[in-house]
Amino acid sequence: MDQVVEVKKHVPSGTIILNRPQRCNALSRWAMVQLAQALDDLHQERRVRAVILTGSGTSFCSGVDLHEIRESSKEDDALMQWHRDAVQFKELVEKMMLFPKPIIAAVNGPAVAAGAGLLLASDIVVASPEATFGFPEPRRGLVSGIAAPLLSFRIGAGPAANLLLSARLLEADEAHRLGLYHELTSNDVVWARSHALAEECAKCAPEALQLTKRLLNETIGGHLVTHLASGAAATATARTTEAAQEGLTAFLEKREPNWP
Repeated sequence: MDQVVEVKKHVPSGTIILNRPQRCNALSRWAMVQLAQALDDLHQERRVRAVILTGSGTSFCSGVDLHEIRESSKEDDALMQWHRDAVQFKELVEKMMLFPKPIIAAVNGPAVAAGAGLLLASDIVVASPEATFGFPEPRRGLVSGIAAPLLSFRIGAGPAANLLLSARLLEADEAHRLGLYHELTSNDVVWARSHALAEECAKCAPEALQLTKRLLNETIGGHLVTHLASGAAATATARTTEAAQEGLTAFLEKREPNWP
């Protein structure tokens, strides 16, 4: 199978690149396997003190691969497959939250749906002015169940409800104002600025950074694991509905949905 995730090392950073530019770096099942493996590999690299996550081409990540979801609907085990898909993404997010080194999202373009979820599971976010952000799933009959708890954890329940229920896309400056993007910089230096932040992290004791992440994500965010499990169930359930079938078909056919 194709290598759709690349790993590069520029000590003290290691960079994970989502490399499906023809699909706006959509997360296929295989891409999620490779992304999880890349994190495991960089975990073992002692000289890598922080991980940069970015996308190739002009997108960060457009979400899960909707072609896979639609194709699964034709299979006899569709319900089980959708459950496995939701659990796979939940486990990837949890791996990022529990990862002992800082993860810096270098957001070089749109980060939507599950792509926005990857950003929310990162610790520091540097974005370009082209980096729109949002959760369009309801407009496709779907639910952003796994990203929703992370969004609420990062910016609070009120702003999260606004974004999740309107399904609108934010421009980069508004995402920055809400604290979703920590820094904005021109697209040609997004990675360089992220690497500079990795160098700042590398000045800290590794044990101190690990304990800080545990405090933030496991103690202060102590209910996240439970909420992510509930979100995975909601994500899988939504894919079984008539609305999801119509929404996905309409999206892939580039038309407005006719909701049942």
